[in-house]
Amino acid sequence: MNERQRCRAPLRDVDGIVLLDKPSGISSNAALQRVKRAFRATKAGHTGSLDGLATGLLPICLGEATKVCAFLLDSDKRYAAELQLGVVTDSGDSEGEVIRRTTTFAIDRATAERAVAAFRGEIQQVPPMFSALKRHGIRLYELARQGIEVEREPRNVVIRRLEITYLVGNKMGIEVSCSKGTYIRTLAEDIGEKLGCGAHVSSLRRLDAGPYSVTNAKTLEEIQFLADATDPSADLDCLLLPMDTALLHLPDLHLNEELAFHVALGQAVSMADAPSAGLVRLYRCERQFFGIGVVLDDGRIAPRRLLRQST
Repeated sequence: MNERQRCRAPLRDVDGIVLLDKPSGISSNAALQRVKRAFRATKAGHTGSLDGLATGLLPICLGEATKVCAFLLDSDKRYAAELQLGVVTDSGDSEGEVIRRTTTFAIDRATAERAVAAFRGEIQQVPPMFSALKRHGIRLYELARQGIEVEREPRNVVIRRLEITYLVGNKMGIEVSCSKGTYIRTLAEDIGEKLGCGAHVSSLRRLDAGPYSVTNAKTLEEIQFLADATDPSADLDCLLLPMDTALLHLPDLHLNEELAFHVALGQAVSMADAPSAGLVRLYRCERQFFGIGVVLDDGRIAPRRLLRQST
């Protein structure tokens, strides 16, 4: 199907998760729109932006899968980053203006290891001005581009793993496993200050997001190739992962048709084998995933987010 045919083709209800290996030089939203057009999907969303220069895993949720986006936003992430030591930029990455250079410094491996050790575990981060956070309805990066800086409250984040992968001259590679809300650019700047020479992120790649890995992701070119193919065996929809794969960390409950009927009406139900608290995956007959439930204080299961039911 060529571009003109695709533009004329009707949109369709397509549900599932596509793992995209986002290229550098394109925003997460622009990448999302390209995937959405390729699938001719009526609805799409992604699970946490990557900076324009960053590459790597961007799970894209199509159709009813957008209802699980928030749960992937809350998941841990893993990144590989390269730090340019001795150069500080106003954005914390290589797109920003250089605001400080340190030309005479020498960092050996032992010194670098001691510096990064201070950032393992639970730490506080001040979000960067070049971020999508809002202040009075305005994105911080919009203010930053006007030369305006506002006070930001520090946030608690968890660095579960932080390892140096290489140290060559003024380049240092790190691999980071972290909780949601962690800014790798801020981490790089803080490590640079700890070393006394300053630093910024010169490259960044997301390796994992929740249960998903970039090793299983497809490029925009691969997705587009399948979308354009005339060969019936080139099935674009084979790239779609089931929606519940984003929620495998939650316990599952299997409801009979009577209980599923009441839950679909928004009613809470009692189940003998329910966990004592938290969120659960809900299934009806023949292992049909139909939403997310929550355990109430009295032990009953109430619907939290239900999927559209096919008729």
